[in-house]
Amino acid sequence: MYRSRVIPVLLCNIEGSLVKTKQFKKPVYVGDPINAVKIFNDKEVDELIFLDITATAQGRKPNLNYIKDIATEAFMPLCYGGGLQHLEDISAVIKCGIEKVCINSYLSQDINLLSKCADKFGSSATVASIDVKKDFWGKYRVVVRNGEKQISKTPVEFAIEVAAKGAGEIMLNAVDRDGVMNGFDLQLINEISKVVDIPVIACGGAGTIQHLKEGIEAGASAVAAGSMFVFQGKHRAVLISYPSQDELKLVDGKVPL
Repeated sequence: MYRSRVIPVLLCNIEGSLVKTKQFKKPVYVGDPINAVKIFNDKEVDELIFLDITATAQGRKPNLNYIKDIATEAFMPLCYGGGLQHLEDISAVIKCGIEKVCINSYLSQDINLLSKCADKFGSSATVASIDVKKDFWGKYRVVVRNGEKQISKTPVEFAIEVAAKGAGEIMLNAVDRDGVMNGFDLQLINEISKVVDIPVIACGGAGTIQHLKEGIEAGASAVAAGSMFVFQGKHRAVLISYPSQDELKLVDGKVPL
């Protein structure tokens, strides 16, 4: 029976180390990516999103050798993002064994990159990443470059546009909730999921199974998390984890919490 996807998100830096941020700032080292992938293999995760959070800021291409090592170890579908500026970058990453690419900052310069990707590799391989942050007045704003630069379009406008340009999915990340583990921005999820007919992956804020369930109820087709799957306890000890099959049934309300 169909079940909503529950997706771990792993972040890496220029050294190739796994890190975790809070509100896109102050990355903390959490381990070795290959080791994390092996653990997630054992736990039979639905999918894995792997993001190089320093590539775009440093103006560098994706590290293909690094990506190839990750893809070789992974038994689940992989989505990669970071440093993707041209169709050639996307082609090179997919040749490494990646099933999907997640395009973020460069969309503010050339949104037609989505169309090019979808035309060559299919919309199912094309994920538009939309990072959203509230401004001083509490209004939602789309941001790029690790949350540092605001663009003119609202999240709703941008979501409609990326869907029209060929994105097969939207990864919707609430920057203010990133790493806080106090729940998704349900209003944001609801607003975006209502205006597009492609899957929305909710990210930013999950800390419990209940939070994942709330994300699906708000309209997301899938839910993603970072801190929830790498930290344990109030002291945030590093421990890679993933819900059991019984817990995953709770996300869709198959059994009561």
